[in-house]
Order: sequence, then structure tokens, then C-alpha cells
Amino acid sequence: MRLRVLIGIAFLLALAFTPISCHEAKMHVGSKMFTESVILGEVATLIAKDAGESCLHYRQLGGTKLVYDALCAGEIDIYPEYTGTITEEIFSKRQVSGIAEMRQLLSADGIQMTDPLGFNNTYAIGIKKELADERGIESITDLTRHPDLRLGFSNEFMDRSDGWPSLQQHYALPQQDVKGMDHELAYRQLDEGIVDAIDVYVTDAKIRYYDLVLLTDDRDFFPVYDAVYLFRTDLDQRAPNVVQGLSRISGQISESDMKEMNGLVELHREVENRVAQRFLAERLGVQVEIEEQTTAARIWQHTVEHIDLVRQSLIAAILVAIPLGVLATRRPQVGQVILGIVGIIQTIPSLALLVILIAPVNKLGLSSVGGGSTTAVIALFLYSLLPIVRNTHAGLTGIPVSMTESAAALGLSPSARLRLVELPLASPTILAGIKTAAVINVGFATLGALIGAGGYGQPVLTGIRLNDTGLILQGAIPAALMALAMQGLFELIERRFVSQGLRIKSE
Repeated sequence: MRLRVLIGIAFLLALAFTPISCHEAKMHVGSKMFTESVILGEVATLIAKDAGESCLHYRQLGGTKLVYDALCAGEIDIYPEYTGTITEEIFSKRQVSGIAEMRQLLSADGIQMTDPLGFNNTYAIGIKKELADERGIESITDLTRHPDLRLGFSNEFMDRSDGWPSLQQHYALPQQDVKGMDHELAYRQLDEGIVDAIDVYVTDAKIRYYDLVLLTDDRDFFPVYDAVYLFRTDLDQRAPNVVQGLSRISGQISESDMKEMNGLVELHREVENRVAQRFLAERLGVQVEIEEQTTAARIWQHTVEHIDLVRQSLIAAILVAIPLGVLATRRPQVGQVILGIVGIIQTIPSLALLVILIAPVNKLGLSSVGGGSTTAVIALFLYSLLPIVRNTHAGLTGIPVSMTESAAALGLSPSARLRLVELPLASPTILAGIKTAAVINVGFATLGALIGAGGYGQPVLTGIRLNDTGLILQGAIPAALMALAMQGLFELIERRFVSQGLRIKSE
């Protein structure tokens, strides 16, 4: 029996940590969760490929801190950024006086910066033209006369040093109804009349589409946000042709160019890499072939990535959570601590947990972002613990005392009672917890896309960004089907390994 248990554990470990999806590339480009950043990320990716480098683009990563930390850790090599974000967000605790000091601070982190790409994509406050005309609002100062206005800002803007708290203080704005939300969703909330004003980037294509007025920054609050590329210093030695290619882009992208490219993606549904390819060909004469991928091929790729995340995290959770549940039963005081900890973990917001885990994962020398992200696997592992630990504890404590006493009367040792009597009797409850964890895991695995881990979250994030229901469904429907499949799989396992009498009792 012990040999079979050891063999089973060894098999599960091998199954959990044998990779089935692989993204091999010498270089990695990152981008944030908005269209312009993705387009500029594609431009850098094509430049790297034109220089003969194998390059992979990790699209739509989380906020500035996450992407910059990934760059410093060597998880990515290049990503597009803005000078205002560097001074006001990355180095917000320092008074950066100019480009020279900015480069010096970046250099201390092992990072270099290109010259500006040619356009300033500063923040602005946008409202519907109809409302602006009706209330005579032309500048941000004018907002002080309308305390009833409802404001909806992107989540990052709500917390940045150059965001809402400082803007409110700078202009003495009286508005109290202020909500944080996804940047792309804010446009729809504004169009539906749920909010009255939002933060925008001045090169957003949706400004014209939704007929917005940009309020004049009459007290010069927002800094200059010149677009640049940040890249690792060692890229000069590893891929000098890529660095030269990035320098050729400097000064070549005007504000009108960027608005047009954003519009082609967001309003005309063109693919980002095609837009980037056309720009490079027309402006720099760079011809780069890109691989076409069918919808079926994309869904299959996302399926493999999703299975990888679920497989590794769920099997590890099963191997850890069941012993924790047993320990919680054997030692009630320790058990309260265990149940409390796994319960608290379940309440931590997903993006916060991902960001918290990146630093320790990097220190261990493991992959924090991108395909096969250890950060994503650990986060999913932690979220899967609670239902399995709790059900294992409930199943074992729910065994009638008469049965455990009978087992003891037969002379069975504690380990033998656990193996031969208690775990089999608790198995329906334990499997119910594993089924719950599996369904939760499949759903939470979509969040792996926030750190470039792929899976079904990738089309969902892209669909939200582009307001494309079809793309959202490409991720949502397969994820729902996978959750149902997981539930069915564990029901089959229950029929195979749990006796009929116990199944009837549990039902």
C-alpha cells in the first residue's frame, strides 16, 4: 500500500511539472494593457526579428510597476514607456530634473532609454461634448463649479502620483463620486451615462469616436509623456542590431501617426502586428514577414497554455492541501491557524497577489512573467488550497466516532486508521473540495494573461480592450467548457475510487 502511495505521488509530481507548452525565444518584448502599448510592443518585436533575433511579445502585462520590475529582473528585454510615467511613477519618490538625470537613474537599474519616438501622449480629462456645451466646461478648473459630476478613472490613474489624488489637490476639485475601473471599460461607462468624465490618453482613437472634449490643463498639472523604449543595458552586447533598430524609430512616430494606428486597431479591427508591419514598411522600409494564425490555432494554443497552468497548480495543491487538512484534524489548534491562513489567501485580490509574488519568485531565479510563469502557477496553487483543506478537514471530523473507535479496537495504528478507514470514509467530501478547487482554478487561470502566461485570459483581455465580444467569447466559452470537463473528470474518478455506498451517502 505504501509503495503504491509513493508511486502515485511520484506520478502526480511528474505530471504536474513536465512542461507541455514551450515558448522558446532569445528575446522578450513587453507591453501594458492598452492598445498603443501593444502596437509599440509589436513594432519593437518586428524590429528585433528584422535584426535576426527570435523574439516573443508578452502582451497586455499588468501596470507600470509589474512591467518595469520584469524588465529589471531580465524577464523582458524591451518595453515602451513614457517619460512622464518614468518621473511620476517609477521614480516618484525622487525629484527628477530632466532627461539626463532620468537616464542616470535608469542606468543604476541596468536600463537604458531611447530618444523620444516623436509624440507626447499625455493624460487628459475627457467628457462628452454635449455635456461640455451644456455646462460650459472647457478646462479642468471648470470642474470645480460642478461637484455633482461622476468621475471614472483607470485603476492605475487612481493610485499614481500624477493621477487623481494629486490632480484633485492641485485643482481643489470637490467631486466625491469617483470610481476606479479598467481604462477601456471607462469609455463605455461614459457613453452609457454612468460616469461624466474619465481620464484619457491624448492619442486614444476613441476620443473622436465617442465625441469627447479634452479639458484644458490650465494649471499645467500633467507632465510631458514623450514615448520612448526602455531596454536592458546588456542588450547592447547581446543584440546590438536590435538597439540600432530601436534608435531608428526615434523621432519617426508623430501624434497623428499614433492616433491613426490606434484607430486602425480599435475602430477598424486590424491586428496590431499588421499595423506595426505596415508602419515600419512605409516609414523605414523595413520588411518583416509575420506568421498568420487561424482562430482554431489560437484557441488550441490558449487551451494548451491554460491546461498547463491548471495542471501544475491544481496537482501541487492536492498534494499539499490534503496533508494540511489531515494535520488540521489531528491538531485542532494548529488547524485553526491553517484554515485561517488559507481563508485569508482566498480574499487577496488576484492582481495584488500576482504583484506580491513577483519579487520573491525573481529572487528564487524562477520565471515571473511570460509563458510558464511560476508566479501564475503559485498564485493559482494558493487559491486552490482553501476548498481542499476545508473539505478534507470537514470530511475527517465528520466521521462517526463509533467507526474510529472500532478501528482502534481492531488494533490499527493511527497511520493505518487514516489510510484504511478515515480517508476512504472522507473521500466523497475530499473529492468535492477538489472539484470545487478545479473549477475555481480554471476560472482564475484566465488571470495568468495579466503577466503574459497566456491561456484563455489572453483573448478575454484583448476583447475587453477592443470591445470585441467575439474575442471575449473565444476565451470565456472554452474556459467554461474546461471547467465542466474538469467537474466531469472528477465525477468519473469518484465513481471509480469511491464505493457506491459512500457515494449514495454523500449524495
